[in-house]
Amino acid sequence: MPTQNNQQEKELPQVLILRTTFVFQLYEKEFHKKFKVLKAWESPLPIESFIESEAQNVEAIFCSGLTPITKDIISQLPLLKIVVTESTGLEHIDMGECKRKGIAVTYAGSVYAEDVADMAIGLVIDVLRKISMADRFIRNGLWPSGVQFPMGSKVGGKRVGIVGLGNIGLMIARRLEGFGCTISYNSRKKKGSTPYKFYTDVVEMASDNDVLIVCCSLTEQTRHIINNEVLRALGKDGVLINVGRGAIINEDDLVECLIEGEIAGVGLDVFEHEPNVPKQLFTMENVVMTPHRAAFTKEGFFDVFQLVMGNLEAFFSDKPLLTPVPVPIANE
Repeated sequence: MPTQNNQQEKELPQVLILRTTFVFQLYEKEFHKKFKVLKAWESPLPIESFIESEAQNVEAIFCSGLTPITKDIISQLPLLKIVVTESTGLEHIDMGECKRKGIAVTYAGSVYAEDVADMAIGLVIDVLRKISMADRFIRNGLWPSGVQFPMGSKVGGKRVGIVGLGNIGLMIARRLEGFGCTISYNSRKKKGSTPYKFYTDVVEMASDNDVLIVCCSLTEQTRHIINNEVLRALGKDGVLINVGRGAIINEDDLVECLIEGEIAGVGLDVFEHEPNVPKQLFTMENVVMTPHRAAFTKEGFFDVFQLVMGNLEAFFSDKPLLTPVPVPIANE
């Protein structure tokens, strides 16, 4: 005879998770209170077999940016109606197939924007003022030795070009205004409501600025948009920061320009082939790196958890979704 708990579980709406996510790890108990979670990664079966045996009636998938939601996955779920991702980026989801099949997609929207903007500013300050380099200088016992630590560069008054003036880009710009920086930007189209100078060409913008900050989406149009020509236009005193996606920068060109001294320094939170990082960067004092953690704060993940739960509850209650992805997708 089924227990009351089993009966309640059967009545809960089903959510398929192919691979665990950061939000799910933090708030798993809360998920189980409201949904019957199908955890594919815990099954000994291959994903395809698990879906065939356990998930044919699933209407909702929850995922992170590390879980590809491909055309093949979608085709195996005939009742799928919504994909909820905890990420801001959407490159892991086959948006064309979702649109073709009328599958809704929700994302993190602007929830991570403040945290990513803070990290971008932190990287700018670190690279220009050589904070990480100074920390290593002391830890390695060089201060008492009489070795002179090199001077950094002032943050205030710098000319900063932002690649992608979406939610994150705007928050970066507003923070930089507090330093007295001059802001310009390159984006998919001109933003009529902003006071910043607009560039249609990234090379031209790089040549006119001291710092270039990348925070746009990764698309076929933006892949490797930061290349040898852009880096050399930025110049020997220029600094590059990336809090967008690794593949927006051509890493081979970046390594080459750093080795040749064609740019002054870089701050990177993302890399083209994560978690693999070009080994040449490890010994470069003018390179500051963080392991794709710009959005990782306790407060930010709690906000995303609430957003994910809100979107799932809205879907199963037939209410308006909180953060549906607009179609066509606006890539900043």
